[in-house]
Amino acid sequence: MLEIIIICIAAFATAILTFFSGFGLGTILMPVFALFFPVDIAIALTGVVHFANNLFKIILVGKFANKKVLIKFGIPAILASFAGAWLLLRITVLPTLFQYRMFGNDYEVTPVNLTIALLLMVFALMEVLPRFQKLQFSGNKLIIGGILSGFFGGLAGIQGALRTAFLIKSGLNKNAFIATGVVIACFVDFTRLSVYASRFSASNLHENVSLLIAAILSAITGAFIGRLLLKKITLHYIQIIVAIMLFAISLVLGMGII
Repeated sequence: MLEIIIICIAAFATAILTFFSGFGLGTILMPVFALFFPVDIAIALTGVVHFANNLFKIILVGKFANKKVLIKFGIPAILASFAGAWLLLRITVLPTLFQYRMFGNDYEVTPVNLTIALLLMVFALMEVLPRFQKLQFSGNKLIIGGILSGFFGGLAGIQGALRTAFLIKSGLNKNAFIATGVVIACFVDFTRLSVYASRFSASNLHENVSLLIAAILSAITGAFIGRLLLKKITLHYIQIIVAIMLFAISLVLGMGII
């Protein structure tokens, strides 16, 4: 019951805060899932919630998506997400890197935990460092952006920050920017979930259906409220808090504590 409450609160709050930014739900929700599940399973379960939330957002704003950008950015993203998801499955079966004992408990550091921890650290820094916050790429680099965004989406479920950095300079208006990002995210989610499918049996998905449904409904509710209420909002302090939390989680994840 505790995990359901925590995950639902995280999904609801993050869906509100990240509706207009176009990213953040997967970045924040995955570490929350990782508190209760192995990291590869946490990424897969987060992918289900992320996908369902984006499907709902497509209903709200999907008609504004830019087809040209979808093709130029989305196709490379889909192909790269296969590679990222494939790599995730490969590193989850690699042997433990090392073990250690601390405060009377035994811990082990695995390649997948260390990889995801390092990625979380990088994206935590991107949340707060001014240089990264202003990171933007010209519109002619959409193919590169699709590859990078799709790959990291497949590997760690972290795709939105890079996608936003590339799409922000593609000449889209506000509605088209949000809608195009949502549709691309849906494509990537569907692709990586098809690769993750083999992990769902290992996660005893049937035993966690109620948790997934609750998390999906929480995220959808948050997205709906975000659509109604958020027009212009400065999230600088929230970004700092999120970054600190991500950095802390990445440390304990990389140390094998979770």
